[in-house]
Amino acid sequence: MAGAARGRRVPVAAVAAGVLVAASGLGIGLWATSGDGGPSADSAAASSTRSPSPTRSYPLSQAPRTIPAVREHTAERGPGWRPARGHRVVVADPALADEGRLIAGELGLTYAGERDDERDGDLRLELNRDAGANPESYTMTVRGGRVTVAAPAEAGVFYGTRTLKQETKGAGTAPEGVVRDEPAKQRRGLMLDIARKHYSADWIEDRVRELGDLKFNELGLHFSDDQGFRIESGTHPEIVSAQHLTKAQVKRIVDLAASRHITVVPEIDSPGHLGAVLAAHPDLQLRDASGRAVRGAIDISKPASAEIVDDLLEEYAGLFPGGRWHLGGDEYQALVVSDPEASFPGLAAAARKKYGSGATVEDLTTGWLNDRAATVRALDRVPRAWNDGFFRGGSVRAAEDIEVAYWTGKEIGARQPAEYLAEGRQVINYNDEFLYYVLGEPLTFVYPTGERIYEQWTPLVLRGTTPVPERYDDRILGGSFAIWGDLPRSQTQEQIAAGIRMPLRATVQKLWDPDEPELSWAEFRGLADQLD
Repeated sequence: MAGAARGRRVPVAAVAAGVLVAASGLGIGLWATSGDGGPSADSAAASSTRSPSPTRSYPLSQAPRTIPAVREHTAERGPGWRPARGHRVVVADPALADEGRLIAGELGLTYAGERDDERDGDLRLELNRDAGANPESYTMTVRGGRVTVAAPAEAGVFYGTRTLKQETKGAGTAPEGVVRDEPAKQRRGLMLDIARKHYSADWIEDRVRELGDLKFNELGLHFSDDQGFRIESGTHPEIVSAQHLTKAQVKRIVDLAASRHITVVPEIDSPGHLGAVLAAHPDLQLRDASGRAVRGAIDISKPASAEIVDDLLEEYAGLFPGGRWHLGGDEYQALVVSDPEASFPGLAAAARKKYGSGATVEDLTTGWLNDRAATVRALDRVPRAWNDGFFRGGSVRAAEDIEVAYWTGKEIGARQPAEYLAEGRQVINYNDEFLYYVLGEPLTFVYPTGERIYEQWTPLVLRGTTPVPERYDDRILGGSFAIWGDLPRSQTQEQIAAGIRMPLRATVQKLWDPDEPELSWAEFRGLADQLD
């Protein structure tokens, strides 16, 4: 017998109408178009007939406790479901074989493949393909001694299995009833600076597994900087650091991430932060009017500079098949001086030659970003760049499809986040006030805490501690926690994993549901300890 209790705040009218719209504007949730994803009333009645247990003897179930919390749970009366030896995982579509095998192994169940028959204890995975639904949404029905996870796409089914894994680990039993769930934000990431600190492939793979269980869907790899270039290269082996990942190791990381529905987003930062490349190609290093070499900065007036960066972008496209590419674009040292045209007359002359008599070094730098965006766009990638690679005014504007990775407001001529949003740009939140884990805590950085993220940050808080107006919410695609290796020996890999544990959990909670959490911080932390 079903009850009306729900584990999350959901407007009654919306539930009655069967509609819940994701805050990110991704579309109507699965449950808006395909019922509760579980058995029909007739089949539910048949299931009740088969079961000798009187449903009235059970209290209404409680919402599952997971990280991130499920958006909605409809309580019912029943014993729930507990994994047991001999229980099967069956799939309704062969496309779900990977998800089925994974959860079967994790819960100690038997993977039975594509089957039409039903048995007590079954976990059934289904695709209800619906072009209008959020592909990451899912419905999980626990009823009659069985579990059904249904979603419009494989990612949603995977997230349903993560919920099931967590609730059975935490409480031992999946509660009777129906979970209807989807993320508020479509991009939920961790960015890892492997250029300044080398990480083992095994450690990165462990993070991928952790991210998958928490329903993150991006892993950024910043693998080129002044201190190192950390992935094997066939086109330019001379730039690769002694400590690096082989392409075979990276492929294993990418494949593991794909199995968890995580996109690996590579970053080769330019035109700054190219010191490792320039160490092997000093002829391409930018020099000022006095002939002084500028650390990490490539001379964007030279055609050979664009050629080597494009070589690398094209080489790694085959290694990173995901749909996005981070171009960097930040902290180009030619633009941190009071008069770039006077300090770098060669860049100024190149700007005027390419864009006209009034063009500036900023224009030339924006043109560089647009050219690199064109390179990755031709490889079917969506370009992304740091916010301080975008400039107001000027004769050259950054291409409209370049996503803004907003991290700071400390640069010369800093623009408020609302400026980017008002232009119609799509923004990803990397707020360095909350989401930057900078090794050694240089400058004014301190290690972020999960508690502060959980209690004070939302995706609308792009800069500092002040949110942008809510009308811009649908232009904020999501957010990313970031680990930077400024002082790489400050912490070991194990210390970093421990240090980011609760910040990651707090971050994904606020990306999945930016509303004020129902659990206190102490309760949330206790739940994390129970689930890990």
